[in-house]
Amino acid sequence: MISNEEVVRLIDVGKRYYLSGDVYVDALIDINMTIKAGEVVIVMGPSGSGKTTLMNIIGTLDRPTSGRVIIDGVDVTDKDENYLSRFRLERLGFVFQQYNLISQLTALENVMLPMLLTGRYTREEAMEKARLLLDLVGIPEVANKRPNQLSGGQQQMVAIARALANDPSLVIMDEPTGSIDLASSYLILDLVRLLNRYLGITFIIATHNMEVASIGGRIIYLRGGRIIEESDLRRIKEEFSRLRVDPVVVAKSYLRVLDIEERRLRRLGLDMTDVERRRNSINDFLGKHES
Repeated sequence: MISNEEVVRLIDVGKRYYLSGDVYVDALIDINMTIKAGEVVIVMGPSGSGKTTLMNIIGTLDRPTSGRVIIDGVDVTDKDENYLSRFRLERLGFVFQQYNLISQLTALENVMLPMLLTGRYTREEAMEKARLLLDLVGIPEVANKRPNQLSGGQQQMVAIARALANDPSLVIMDEPTGSIDLASSYLILDLVRLLNRYLGITFIIATHNMEVASIGGRIIYLRGGRIIEESDLRRIKEEFSRLRVDPVVVAKSYLRVLDIEERRLRRLGLDMTDVERRRNSINDFLGKHES
């Protein structure tokens, strides 16, 4: 259930990366957004739109060049790295595309580690809770296996269990299905839905995947480092729906390609039915557009 409590608030956030001297790239520009407790928010946009930079700033892994970042009621903008490391450990959960599990540890130990680092759990308590979390995500049988003994889907499930270890206020997922098969992707999406619906866990998920986007209650679109409003999105769709090449020129060019293909097939004595079908289709198109 969505509450009025804000888990994330970004105020006029910008991020500028200097490449050399006066050469720079603005990865984020004047970002204003809020995420409330209990939401599943999806961040979408083309490559280079600023998705990963936005997720890193929300996760306190990167700092803004301008603006304020308030996470779980704390203005973290100017906090030092020691504070932020503890803040991430205790209040945030992370699920990355490449899992980021520690290869020398078992699945159980990977899930235990964040709890032990807080100093709030005994080893026995951390082990018991880690086993329950692996059971929660549906893979109790992998507890004693190392990451290289697990499938991509199983590794991502371990990463989700690890992200839940310290009862975070927010789980940040960056392309969580980007490196796993379709069946595993659906299992993870079902799990996110259930964790949100029945446990009220808040998620922000960056993705290119429309199946992932379908589970969100709200989608934030980024383009060129800016949040695109619905009116802007409609304008962009209209802009890209207009053809910028002459379809008649393209059709005539393709007819010449088919001439070559036809000569090749004749030389080899092969069937030309498909070439003839495509030629007829293009000629029909030209007949309608040149008359």
